[in-house]
Amino acid sequence: MNERPTDTRTDARGGRGTAAAGEARATPQDELAARLRLLHELSGLGVRALARDTGLSSSSLSRYLNGRTVPPWPAVVALCRLVKRDPRPLRPLWERTSNPLPAPPKSSRQIRPLPRNDLPRDVPDFTGREERLAAVFAAVESHRAVSVDGMAGVGKTCLAVHAAHRLAADFPDAQLYVDLHGFTEGRPPLDPDSALRMLLAALDVPSEKVPREGVEQLAACWRSELARRRVVVVLDNAADAEQVRPLLPGAGPSVALVTSRNRLLGLDEVPPVSLDVLSPRESAELLARASGDPGGPDSRLGRDPESAAEVLRLCGRLPLALRLAAARLRHRPGWTVGILVERMSEGASEGASEFDAEFGAAFAMSVRQLDRARARLFRLLGLLPGESFDAYVVAALADLPLREARAMLEDLLDAHLVQEPTAGRYRLHDLVHQHARRAAAEQDAAAERERALHRVLDYYVHATAAADAAMPFLAPGRPASAGRPPAELPRFADKNAAFGWLVTEYGNLLAAFETAAAVGADVHVCELPRFLRAYFARRCGTSHLNYLFERSLAAAERLGDPLQLAEAHSDLGFARYNAGRMAEAEAAYEAAGVQVARTGDTRAEAELALRRGYLSWDAGHVEEPLGLFRLAGELYGKAGSPTGAAHAAASEAWAMLQLGHREEAARRAREVLGVPHTDPTWPPALTARITLGVAVAREAPDEAAEHLRRALAGARDDGHLHNQAWCLNCLGVALRQMGRYEEALAAHREAFALLDEVFEEHWKIHFLDGYAETCRLAGLPEESLRLHRQALELAPKLGNRQAEALAHEGIAALLAETDPVGAAEHRARAAELRAPVL
Repeated sequence: MNERPTDTRTDARGGRGTAAAGEARATPQDELAARLRLLHELSGLGVRALARDTGLSSSSLSRYLNGRTVPPWPAVVALCRLVKRDPRPLRPLWERTSNPLPAPPKSSRQIRPLPRNDLPRDVPDFTGREERLAAVFAAVESHRAVSVDGMAGVGKTCLAVHAAHRLAADFPDAQLYVDLHGFTEGRPPLDPDSALRMLLAALDVPSEKVPREGVEQLAACWRSELARRRVVVVLDNAADAEQVRPLLPGAGPSVALVTSRNRLLGLDEVPPVSLDVLSPRESAELLARASGDPGGPDSRLGRDPESAAEVLRLCGRLPLALRLAAARLRHRPGWTVGILVERMSEGASEGASEFDAEFGAAFAMSVRQLDRARARLFRLLGLLPGESFDAYVVAALADLPLREARAMLEDLLDAHLVQEPTAGRYRLHDLVHQHARRAAAEQDAAAERERALHRVLDYYVHATAAADAAMPFLAPGRPASAGRPPAELPRFADKNAAFGWLVTEYGNLLAAFETAAAVGADVHVCELPRFLRAYFARRCGTSHLNYLFERSLAAAERLGDPLQLAEAHSDLGFARYNAGRMAEAEAAYEAAGVQVARTGDTRAEAELALRRGYLSWDAGHVEEPLGLFRLAGELYGKAGSPTGAAHAAASEAWAMLQLGHREEAARRAREVLGVPHTDPTWPPALTARITLGVAVAREAPDEAAEHLRRALAGARDDGHLHNQAWCLNCLGVALRQMGRYEEALAAHREAFALLDEVFEEHWKIHFLDGYAETCRLAGLPEESLRLHRQALELAPKLGNRQAEALAHEGIAALLAETDPVGAAEHRARAAELRAPVL
C-alpha cells in the first residue's frame, strides 16, 4: 500500500486540507478520503463497528478514512453498500489514486463499447400519423411505455421504429429491437425467458451476471440494468400482455414501445395508441412518395386520378400494401396507373376476406413481376427458421452461389418483398412471410421443401462449427458430420469475429435446433450444441446448455451410434458439472465411459478423462485426478491433439500444486508455457501462469507476480469474470506467501467482488479456503472463521469433499489455542473426508 505524510488540519467545510489548502486543490487521494468520511458519517457507526460490518480491519479502515492509505476497490464497494449508496460514481476517482493491483488493460470489455443500435432502418417515406405519433411521445413522456395496436399491415412497426429513431438522441445508451413473433406463422411466440436473455446480451451484460433460471430473476436483472441506463427498446409483434410484462422497464429513465395486433388490456400501466388505416390524403401522399411520383396534374397519378383512387381502394389504405404497389410503379416507368390497377385486380381472389383481398391484390401483383428463379427464392424464404437472415444461409437454402443469392436478395428488397433492417441482414414482414410459406406449400413439392430445409440445417451446423474452431473451447473436436457442407461459409478472422457471428445468429441457431428436433434431424440435434460450448462459456452460462444437451442425448439415443452417445453423455456431464450438479455429472460420465469403451475413439476418451479429473478433484480425491490428467495427456498425444495435451498438462500442474508438489508443478507449468501458440489468452497458458505464479511465490516473488499479472491481464482481455476472479484469488495466495498481507487481502476482496456479480454461487467454493487462510495470517481470525464456515455450508451441497476437508482443517488451525477439543474434532472430520472413498 502507498502511504505518505499528511497534514490533518481541516478547512472551513470540514474536509481535510493540505498545508496550502487555499492555494492548491486536493489530490485524488484527499478527495477519495473525504468521500469515504461522508459515508462513515452516513452510517452512524464508530470505526470499529463500521469495520466489523464491512469485513475490514479497524486499523486499515482508519488509514482509509484519514487518507494515509488508498483502499482497495472492494473496500469502497463495501462501505457504499452498507449505507445503500451506488459505488460506481466513485470509481473514476478511485482509479486516479494509487492502486496496488494492475489496472485493467484497454480491452473490449473495459472500454465502453459503442451504444448498441438494433433498430431497423427508418423508412424514408414515413407519411402522416402526426396525431398518433404525438400520442406515442406523450405516453412515453408520462408513463415511459406505450402500446401500439392495430390490424396486420397497418404500420404499427413502422410507427414504433420511426418514433424510436426520433427518441434515440434522448436515449443514447442503447436502442434495442426484438421481434416477439406473437403472430408469425410457423413459429411460436418468443417466450419471455429467451427474450430477456437476448436483450441482456444486447446490452453486453456478462453471462456471469445473468441468472441461470427463472423469468422473475431475469426480469429483475433486466430492470436493474435499465435503471442505470437511458435505453429505448421496441418490443415488436407481441402476442399478449403476459409475454410483454416481464420485458418492461422498472425504475429509471428507459422506455419501451410495444406493438401488437391486439389491444393489450392486461397492461394497465401502459397507455394504448390504436392505429387505423391511413386517411385518403395520407394514402395518396404515401403512394406518390413511395413510387417517386413528382405530383402535379402531369404526373402519372395526376393524369389518372380515378385509377389512383382505385389503387388506394385495392390496397385498403394499408401502408404495406401501398408500398408494394408503389414499388411496381417506380420500377415500371412505362406503366400507366390503369395497368397497375388491372394487375392488382388479377391478384384479388374471390372468397377472400376483405383484408386478404386488399393485401393480396398488392402482394400477388408484386410476386407476379418476379422471374421464375426469384419467385422460387421468395417462396423458399418462408421456410427459414429464425428471425433475420444473411446471404450465406439464403445461398444454402436455395442451393445458389453466394453472389447470385446476394443479387436476388437485392432484387427482392427493391420489390419491397424483403426488408433490410441492418446492412447485410434481411427479414420478412409477418404478412409477407405468411404468404411465402403458403405459396411454397402450394407450388413446391414436399420433397423440394424438405431438401431446402435440410440444406439450411446443414448450413447452421457447419457454420457454427467454423465459428467454434476460431474460438476453441478445450481442444479441437471432431468436424461436423451432419448433412452436406455448404459451398460457402462465413470466414472468421479471429475469435472475436466468430463470437460476434454467434451473438448475431444465436436466436436463429436455437430456432434451427428446434426445427431439427421437430423434423427428426437427430444428427443435427446432436452436433449443434457441441459447437456452441465456447459461446456458452463466454456468454450464456449453463442453464440453456444443460437444456440443449438433454435434447442432444435423447437424439443420440434414437440414433444408437456409440460415439454420438459417448459425446452426448460426456457433454451433458460437463454441463452438469459447471452448473454445480456433481452427482448428475458423475452419472453422465459413467454412462459416457461405457459408450467410449465401445467406440475405441482416443480423442473422446481423452476428453472424458480430463473432465473426470476435474470432477474427481472436487469430490475430494487426491491421487485419482492427477492420474486422470496424465492419462488425458497421453491420449491427446496419441490422438494428435497438441492443444488437448497442453490442457491436460496444465491441469496436471495445477493438481500437483494443490498436493504440495511445488517444484514439479512449476516444471510442468513451464513446459506448457513452452508450447507454441498464437492466442495471448490461450487457456492452457492461463492455467500454467497461475500455477507457476503460486508455485514460485516464496522463492522468486518478482517472477511470480509477473506471471500472475500477465494471467490477470489475459483474463481481463478475454472478458471472462470467472477467470478474472481465479487470477485475483491466486494473486492473493501468492502475495500472502510473500508476507504482503494487505495487498493479498485486497486481491481476494476484488476477486469476491467479482464473484458477487456471478449468479452461479457454487464458483465461490474454489476460492473460500485461500481467502480464509490469508485472513488468518493477516490477523483477522473472525473473518477467517466466517469464510471457512461458509465453505462448510456450501461444500456438502456441491459434493466437494476437498473443499469441505480444507474448511475443517482451517477451522482446526483457528481453534488450536482457544479450543483444542473442537480443533481435534475438526481435524478428525477432515481426515475422514480425505480417506479413500469406497
